[in-house]
Amino acid sequence: MRNLPRIAAVGALASALILSGCASSDEGAATADSKGALAMSYAGMDIQIWVDTLKFMKPIVEDAGYELLSDDPQWDVQSQVSNWQGWIQRGDVKAIMGYPVQSDSLIPVTSEAASAGIPIIGYASTWEGVEHSLLLDSFEDGRTLGQLAGEWVVETHGEGVVPVVVMADRSVDLPRMRAEGIEAGLAETAPNAKVIDLNATSRDEGYDAAQTQMVADPATRTWLAIGDDAALGAYRALVDSGVAVDDDDYLVTSLDATNESLDLIKIPGSIWRFGFILPAKVLAEANAQMLIAAAEGDLSDDVVLQSVTVDPSNADEFYVN
Repeated sequence: MRNLPRIAAVGALASALILSGCASSDEGAATADSKGALAMSYAGMDIQIWVDTLKFMKPIVEDAGYELLSDDPQWDVQSQVSNWQGWIQRGDVKAIMGYPVQSDSLIPVTSEAASAGIPIIGYASTWEGVEHSLLLDSFEDGRTLGQLAGEWVVETHGEGVVPVVVMADRSVDLPRMRAEGIEAGLAETAPNAKVIDLNATSRDEGYDAAQTQMVADPATRTWLAIGDDAALGAYRALVDSGVAVDDDDYLVTSLDATNESLDLIKIPGSIWRFGFILPAKVLAEANAQMLIAAAEGDLSDDVVLQSVTVDPSNADEFYVN
């Protein structure tokens, strides 16, 4: 297996990327003086970090002379396939990057793109026909979260059996890998943790799952998620149930920190004690540069990104304006 370039998403790199702009649109064709269009497809636009990333990609792509296209399949396989077919048929799309609702379902349309001379780049995933990918070290990110959470569990609750919630949709590759990493990290630092697997991705799902779990086991004090949205829902359910935002016995945390969770991390003694982030600006820069390189025939390798830990001491570095 070849060595992959790895980019650590540190505060200095995030600060160096001074970007601005608004969310992109997929309406209309590229302008007459444009080099064409580049397309970015996420499985659904209900994930805040993807919304933020698109915002920062737009000026980078436009400065390079391209139009940025995007879609919102709303986690529907056929909608994503249809959107990609529409981009292929436009005639001016030079490269497509995507996070699949279901990777196997994109193999035929990926083949169609190849026949049309359009390179396909995977985002946090790869499948048959993908030339290169932006890879997130999903397992290792989860493992780091699990290790830190496990250390807190043992320090706070001792070595008896402790219920620990892990919220993820394991039917999708990236969440499944993150969840497996979390469990591996917990096993290393808190072998006494009893993992409770809850299927939750959105805020509403996180809220409902937390309410159900609090009834099933009121002793549940540790709430981990593979993304901010589910964790924010669980946090709200806890607070609504009477848990103090600075209760020493509770921990809520997730990957993909957003402005909202950064605010919570900064609360003195917050139950959201730390978080993890791969800054949207860093993702945007990597996504945009890979698309541009692919469009111009210069993309030669995969790129791997890894999250960094956020706590009250560095939270201010990662806000998205």
